[in-house]
Amino acid sequence: MANMETDQDKTPQSLSAKFEGSFAYLTVRDRLPTILTKVIDTIHRNKNSFFEEHGEEGVSAEKRAISFLSKLRNELQTDKPVLPLTDEAEDAAAWNEYIHRQQDLMENKQPVSWFKSPWLYVECYMYRRIQEALWLNPPICDFDVFKEAKTQSFFESQQATISLCTYLRDLLTGVDKLTENQLFDAFLKFLQVSLWGNKCDLSISAGQDNSQKSSPIDSLADLQRFILVDDSDKVWSALMALQGSVGTEKSGARVDIVLDNSGFELVTDLVLADFLISVGQAKEVRFHGKCFPWFVSDVTKKDFHWTISQTMASNHRQMSACGVQWKRFLKEGVWSYHDHQFWTLPNEFCDMRADAADLYSTLQASDLILFKGDLNYRKLTGDRDWEHTVPFGRALRGFHPAPLCSLRTLKANVQVGLQSDQGEKLTSQEPDWMTVGKYGIVQFFCPP
Repeated sequence: MANMETDQDKTPQSLSAKFEGSFAYLTVRDRLPTILTKVIDTIHRNKNSFFEEHGEEGVSAEKRAISFLSKLRNELQTDKPVLPLTDEAEDAAAWNEYIHRQQDLMENKQPVSWFKSPWLYVECYMYRRIQEALWLNPPICDFDVFKEAKTQSFFESQQATISLCTYLRDLLTGVDKLTENQLFDAFLKFLQVSLWGNKCDLSISAGQDNSQKSSPIDSLADLQRFILVDDSDKVWSALMALQGSVGTEKSGARVDIVLDNSGFELVTDLVLADFLISVGQAKEVRFHGKCFPWFVSDVTKKDFHWTISQTMASNHRQMSACGVQWKRFLKEGVWSYHDHQFWTLPNEFCDMRADAADLYSTLQASDLILFKGDLNYRKLTGDRDWEHTVPFGRALRGFHPAPLCSLRTLKANVQVGLQSDQGEKLTSQEPDWMTVGKYGIVQFFCPP
């Protein structure tokens, strides 16, 4: 197993899946069954659509999928053993191999069950089983059970999107007149907007409205004090080191953005990428998303292109102008979207070199990788019970493909790289500081 610990490493244990502790909106014990219930309800409410498109075959598939998911919900709530996947999808063998590994790690060969497995593992497993319920039941196998929630989140954030697009287009109109300090100030704004866009996470709110209503730029000054680790200057320096005239060896960086949520957060990522290209800080941006619907609001290829199309179709001039520009970036190859099955496996990222060598090699060609969100941070650090002062680089446990930065609002019980006593002070003032989504980090690491 790629991430087995050694005596020298003294890596802490994975966070427990006993579903204890306080989390934003709902505890994990409540949240996972709630999400499954919403999925079942969504499939049932689309029964007529399935009939109109597929006839009785669609209705039969709907019934079978609901039966599968109802059984899954019962397994979760009653701590039943984790079962191997039975579909024939490309990633099924990798998943079942991982399940086998987990069984080998269990003491006294007890069966791996929902409450006795690492929290990260069982969360990922639940979303993969949701997809299994669909893939086993054609012709509804391509149905996105989370699309309604993602669409609603996007449209409920329209005013914030208009405000952000207007700010970007107005700034780029006079970009040639900006000094380096003014460019840095603008970069900080767009980076922080992308950071706080991560608050809009539908998996944490179990699908409840969590959209952005107000102007994101206007709130940045008030949010600054909640950034616990701010390595923005290091990110800027990494980009500046690769800047130069076109045709020279240094002609801008290749930036990879490992996406998290669709909706407003994706808009903030697209705006950041637009800024980096438009001011010459990046020559190429590669977006990485999920192969299938994941953690309610995570970005898929359909979500990515749908968002750009909706932005183009806006009746607001500046928002539409952003969409047109983003479509042009894609057509010219300046932007590109990529997915890989590794992003929807339960593996920690330190497994990537061994278990997804092609993806690791792809990331090694990047000049800067931005990892968005809480789930990516949990996989970067192994979702383990680290001391808060452990350096970020150590918690990555050998995952060093390229300079990388985590942009994350805290919604899970793991955080490293803090100053001495910083975590203890936060705990004494606000015991649930790691889980309420109030605090954020811009945390950078450059491999030696």
